[in-house]
Amino acid sequence: MLDRIDDLEREALASLADVDSAEALERWRIAHLGAKGALKRVAAGLKEVPREEKPAVGKRLNEVKAALESAFEAKKAGLGASTPSRAGGAHLDMTEPGLAPAVGRRHVLSRVREELVDVFGRMGFEVAEGPELEDEEHNFVKLNMPPDHPGRDPIDNFYIEGEAHDAAARMLRSQTSTVQIRVMETRRPPLKIISPGRVYRPDTVDATHSFMFHQLEGLYVDRDVSMVDLSTTLFQFARAYFGADAEVRLTPSYFPFTEPSAEFYMKIRLRPDEPAQWIELGGCGMVDPAVFEAVGYDPEEWTGFAFGFGIERIAMGKHGVPDIRMLFENDLRVLEQL
Repeated sequence: MLDRIDDLEREALASLADVDSAEALERWRIAHLGAKGALKRVAAGLKEVPREEKPAVGKRLNEVKAALESAFEAKKAGLGASTPSRAGGAHLDMTEPGLAPAVGRRHVLSRVREELVDVFGRMGFEVAEGPELEDEEHNFVKLNMPPDHPGRDPIDNFYIEGEAHDAAARMLRSQTSTVQIRVMETRRPPLKIISPGRVYRPDTVDATHSFMFHQLEGLYVDRDVSMVDLSTTLFQFARAYFGADAEVRLTPSYFPFTEPSAEFYMKIRLRPDEPAQWIELGGCGMVDPAVFEAVGYDPEEWTGFAFGFGIERIAMGKHGVPDIRMLFENDLRVLEQL
């Protein structure tokens, strides 16, 4: 590809040297810099260039374009040529298409969220939503998190009204598991829901953490649901979204609202020049009987599993974004590539 670009530059500059009139100069411009010119045709092949070579090829294309435009302007000045116009009597190339306006698109996080909802929707999950301003009853108590649990520490949560361990306290939810509780309070099994949404934790912002991020929580409650159903669902999700060669694994862990519990890891390459590494996407497990009792379900009759993913981490893995901050800085140089 770089050889083609170099050849194009040499041939264009050589032919420009033979131009001796304003009309010939305009024909040269159309042939080399026009919307259907040689430079555009070569640039169209950029999509076939290997990903790791695209920055170098793109840079070279821009250099050649700038060089040809500069040479064109210099030649035009030397000939005393002017831009063709009706007033000057020169012809207009009516066959040359206009420049299409730049059109924006939805943010990458919004698109990833919709894609995840679509994948799980094909598995039979419906979307449920809940408030972002929550009480401790739904954010902690009914999720089997005792008062001394580290996750309930006031410095690890955003309280808007009242204080920790106060029934009247209001806080920004720290997890979308609150939606599961609200759904189970109002509906009887079987249930199969996902709840995507924003959550808030006063984390120190770095390459993998933010004080506001997005989660997608899943819940399946029915008779005779097992850990096999959970692992199958997660593996099928990974391969449906990331491809058939996705490498995934479950590692035993602990969460107060599931037992047994596990963390869901996937092998992801965040930078093209670095090897893939195991990245934790979220937690999962079988719903703890204490959670069922808190919402009025009989744990002897019903079983279920739950899982939760960080949508940012999935977006980073899908699109090779090495730093979560790049998703929120609104830098068009980044967003145009996603």
